Amino acid sequence: MPRSVNAVASRARRKKLMKRTRGNFGARANVWTVAKNTFEKGQQYAYRDRKTKKRNFRSLWIQRINAGARLHGMSYSEFIGKLNKANVDLNRKVLADLAMNHPKAFEAICKTVK
Repeated sequence: MPRSVNAVASRARRKKLMKRTRGNFGARANVWTVAKNTFEKGQQYAYRDRKTKKRNFRSLWIQRINAGARLHGMSYSEFIGKLNKANVDLNRKVLADLAMNHPKAFEAICKTVK
């Protein structure tokens, strides 16, 4: 009985991964074993950094809200505490956008919670 190797599927699988590693330097783009390791590590970084990205953005929003609140004589923690007491349901993303791009609207919110 002849040996069965499934070369077509194996070649397709390797080709698909090699396509994903194009643009890497040297062997990382064209040597199978190195490219495979590069690709797998890249996927790990991508997974990890999707989580990190959320943390970074929340941190940025807090800094922007803090800067906006201090213009109106409050600290960030004071501002958020008063927002919660006043039952104003705006998330940090929206508040940061208002503080940066619509200072009049942010000022109105500050006056509401004072």
